[in-house]
Amino acid sequence: MMTHQATRTNIQSPHIRSPPRTSTDFRLPSRSHIIIIAAKATKTKRMEQEAAAAVVVVGAGPSGLAASACLKTLSIPHVVLEREDCFASLWKKYAYDRLHLHLRKRFCELPHMHFPPDYPEYVPKDQLLRYFDDYVARFGIEPAYGRSVESAVYDEGDGRWRVGARDVGSGEAVEYRCRFLVVATGESSDAFIPEVEGIEGFGGKVIHSTRYKNGKEFENSRVLVVGSGNSGMEIALDLANHGARTSIVVRSPVHVLSRGIANLGLALLKYFSLATVDSLLVLLSKLVYGDMSKYGLRRPSEGPFLMKTKYGKYPFIDLGTCQKIKSGEIQVLPALKRIEGDVAEFEDGKSHPFDAIVFCTGFKRSTYKWLKGDDYLLNEDGIAKPSFPNHWKGEKGLYCVGLSRSGFYGIASDAQNIANDIKSQP
Repeated sequence: MMTHQATRTNIQSPHIRSPPRTSTDFRLPSRSHIIIIAAKATKTKRMEQEAAAAVVVVGAGPSGLAASACLKTLSIPHVVLEREDCFASLWKKYAYDRLHLHLRKRFCELPHMHFPPDYPEYVPKDQLLRYFDDYVARFGIEPAYGRSVESAVYDEGDGRWRVGARDVGSGEAVEYRCRFLVVATGESSDAFIPEVEGIEGFGGKVIHSTRYKNGKEFENSRVLVVGSGNSGMEIALDLANHGARTSIVVRSPVHVLSRGIANLGLALLKYFSLATVDSLLVLLSKLVYGDMSKYGLRRPSEGPFLMKTKYGKYPFIDLGTCQKIKSGEIQVLPALKRIEGDVAEFEDGKSHPFDAIVFCTGFKRSTYKWLKGDDYLLNEDGIAKPSFPNHWKGEKGLYCVGLSRSGFYGIASDAQNIANDIKSQP
């Protein structure tokens, strides 16, 4: 049976000028400092730079980049810690080739920098990475790479956060002390694969979606995609386009929207209630796609935006998968029950053989492992607990960016709110 625990099988996981400085310096009653255990002399300059930081930002994905840019714009000293060897690592190293943003580019811009006007409305992966590169260059963002945060505890004695990290290369322990701590680790931080009975005996290839690039190697193979979110549906489409005999597990009801319908909904939310917009989106979906239940896709009883708000469950943005399902090129299957050899058994009692399995089962957040003493800002799954619009601000100088399930638009708003709030501190 599938359970929501991580499995321990042998699965393959996972030039623009800088803006001018303002004449106003940001000053705090006392400056934060850093203690480096067994530091080498060659790190002196880096130590001095980090010692001047008032803020520690954990994560150099889009959330961390946005936070850093907003802090730099207000001349607030800070350091960005990133466990990987690059910024935006999920997009650079762990995203499939055909990935495009599902929302129009105006909804996906980071603060203080628009997408170039010649970029298409739905930005592809390569141009998004170029945008990130230009963004980092423009604001002079310099993350400390290979720093894995292991603990963050608020010290009541001196009113600072003690952030313990480890250099993933040398194993050296590092401690940062800062007045403000910004959690910017993102909603997609740690790849998650559920336990499946018998998976260890499967002889074919088993990967998480973060290791999938394209369907070329799977031509004529029998491939099972587990997970019916946007990544799962698009990877199933890519596999079918490359000649794989593709099946996808769809356990729960799912909303199906076209790009146009989804973007219309976002625009209408400025003028109408969520319930009104959801009713319209469901009606449009029925008109465009008809009754998809006959193909194994059941529609939820709650609206698409309500489900996103309440449960963090995004609607499926269709790019051609539904047509492949209707034509029979992609087979929809119920929940996966167990694996025996190369045969997968499903909850309806039927079994099918496969050559490969791609788990598109999302991510877990590990913030709870290192952030100690916070009972207000983040829940056990690492998502903001407070309601909009105050979801970004915690207690004792703790903040979070991009953890409200609001995508890029939420990231931009959070980052600007946090920088402004820190700037206003006495």
